[in-house]
Amino acid sequence: MNLPDPSTILLMATLMAVAMSVVLYSAHLNFPKEIQGLRDWALALVLLVGGVVMFALHGKSNILLLFANIVMTWGLGLMMIGTERFYEIKPSWRLFHLSWILIAVLLGYWLWIKPDFITRVAISSLVVFTLHVRAVGVILKYGDGHFSMWFFVTLMIIESIMVAVRGILAVTSDSDVNLLGTGTFASLYLATAQFMTLMMTVGFMTVCTRRLQVTLERRSTLDPLTEVLNRRGFADIYAKEHALMRREGTFLTMLNIDIDYFKKINDSHGHAVGDRVLIDVAQVITKALRASDHLARFGGEEFVVLLPATGLDRALHITERIRTALRSPRADVPPYTVSVGVACQTSAEESLDGILARADKALYCAKERGRDRYEIAPEAVFTGTSVPIRHQGQARA
Repeated sequence: MNLPDPSTILLMATLMAVAMSVVLYSAHLNFPKEIQGLRDWALALVLLVGGVVMFALHGKSNILLLFANIVMTWGLGLMMIGTERFYEIKPSWRLFHLSWILIAVLLGYWLWIKPDFITRVAISSLVVFTLHVRAVGVILKYGDGHFSMWFFVTLMIIESIMVAVRGILAVTSDSDVNLLGTGTFASLYLATAQFMTLMMTVGFMTVCTRRLQVTLERRSTLDPLTEVLNRRGFADIYAKEHALMRREGTFLTMLNIDIDYFKKINDSHGHAVGDRVLIDVAQVITKALRASDHLARFGGEEFVVLLPATGLDRALHITERIRTALRSPRADVPPYTVSVGVACQTSAEESLDGILARADKALYCAKERGRDRYEIAPEAVFTGTSVPIRHQGQARA
């Protein structure tokens, strides 16, 4: 079977790379800003296409040949930079610039001062291999272990091995490693290398799509201002904790926390300060909770805390810790207090709506009795009778 000639392979790969670059840049414009690196990969493909075209057309122009190698190194370096940005680590610009400067200086030397094709292949292979290895290291260290990550890193490893093999063959054997030659190696290497470049781009888009899914799911369960759970996220967490409670026969406690006179804060200081207060509440409560506890914002100035496997005595201790922390003066927000309704769930028969309603009634009672206090809701009653809310809080001046 006759393999396509190198020019045909380069033309097909160029057209596909241009198309993939458009896809990547479109994704950059439309994906959430948290997903970085797409623009770098899009530009990388453009530079690789430009470098390959110059490489194919250089003829006997050593200047064009050298510039083609520099441009392709820029492209491969931007793939590394884009990968680092995607995983939210500092881009290795020093390695990027060192790579293309080495290509410019060393290839220039072995083009004009001491012409040596084999040495040029070895140098360029080493530089490209280093860039790929850096990207592989980043993926393995910071990846999430999902299938998409392993797909991406496998493609990068295969490409790294191919580059290394070409460099080794150039130094240790008589194989014709000239990619513009007519031999079998040139056709096979070009076809495989161009295919792998496109597949690496597909791999990067796969991890980006995975990140998009995670980001959208996160946005759907988190409050955008305070970055704690919203109602939907809280309901999902409660369902899991409720199932554990039913299975293990434990109990849980709910705290309904509301900022006192929040409207006055907005009216006196403005909504920007009001937003800072909400963020402050979320941060202070989070620090006061245990790793197993959950905090959600239910809209406005209302926050709800779920304390799994926690009885009333322990819950009241946590409540006082939260109130004390919130009362402590902080320079960036005006002073404020909170009222808290506490409801302990001892029966798995009670629903989320039921315990929330009890905690809300206790909170309303705390508001009526002067604010800056907590009140405890009675235990759930399933017989249709009701028990008055017990007065448990302490008003604090």
